Amino acid sequence: MRSETVQRPQAGQIQKIESIPLRRHFNGIILSPSGPQAVSLADREHIERFGIGLIDCSWNKIEEFDFSKLPKRNNRLLPWLVAANTINYGRPWRLNCVEALSATLYIIGEKEEARVVFDGFSYGEEFLRLNGEVLELYSQCKDGKEVVKVQNAYLAEYL
Repeated sequence: MRSETVQRPQAGQIQKIESIPLRRHFNGIILSPSGPQAVSLADREHIERFGIGLIDCSWNKIEEFDFSKLPKRNNRLLPWLVAANTINYGRPWRLNCVEALSATLYIIGEKEEARVVFDGFSYGEEFLRLNGEVLELYSQCKDGKEVVKVQNAYLAEYL
C-alpha cells in the first residue's frame, strides 16, 4: 500500500504524478475515508498550489490500512458517487484512484481535466455519465458542509 500524489502547481494542468512513502511530508489535500469534511470548491486553491494525495489500496484490504500514518490536517472525503471501473461497477463509495482524482477535479471546477485523467481508461465516459448530475451539483457547492447537504438531499430524492 502506498500513497499516490498528484502535484498540480499550475491550474488546469497536471504536472506530475508520483508515488510517495506514507510518512513523507505532503501539504496537499489527501482523499481519505478518515477525512473530517468533504472535498469542495473551497479546496481548489490549495489543490492548485500543493496537489492531491490518493491512497492506492484495494478496497478488500482497506481495513488493514493504517490511517494514523497520514497527515491529519488536509484529509478530505469524497461525497457519494458510483464506481464505473471494471471491479466495482455500480457500487457506491468504491471508486478507484483515477475515478477519485477525476471526481475531485470535477468538484473543484476542473471539469475538462476531470475528463483528461481518464485517457487510456475504458470506463471514463461511463463514470461521468453515471455521476454527471450529482458531480455538477457538488461542483456548485462553496464548501464541504454544503457538499454533504447536497449529497444527503440527492440520496433522499433518488435512492
